[in-house]
Amino acid sequence: MIKGIEHTGIMVSDLESSLEFYCGILGLELIDRYMHPSAGVELAFLGLEGKVLVELIGGYPPEVYTEGKVHHVAFLVDHIGEKLDTLRTKGVKLKDEQPIELPTGYYFFFYGPDGEYLEFFERKQ
Repeated sequence: MIKGIEHTGIMVSDLESSLEFYCGILGLELIDRYMHPSAGVELAFLGLEGKVLVELIGGYPPEVYTEGKVHHVAFLVDHIGEKLDTLRTKGVKLKDEQPIELPTGYYFFFYGPDGEYLEFFERKQ
């Protein structure tokens, strides 16, 4: 029986730059970081309040980047307009210039350091 999603793994080309982005700009916390014992890659686990949301994987050779594809990772936020303004101020590349309304909430897409597709989503009250 599935209990939930453990985390989403994202292969990155520069772990330090990605950590600065995900922690410094998006506000995630570095929960754990270590070398994989057999794969020769470094893993960084990020999240909130001790709960892992994202695993950054640094050090794979370029040919491994085609192993899998995740369309995007969506982060639940409050005050989506403020979040959009903050990312714009920090020079983050945006796909959407304004939040888009759905029946259940509002969202916008932006890009991470390796061009990964990311989303902020705010639920309607």
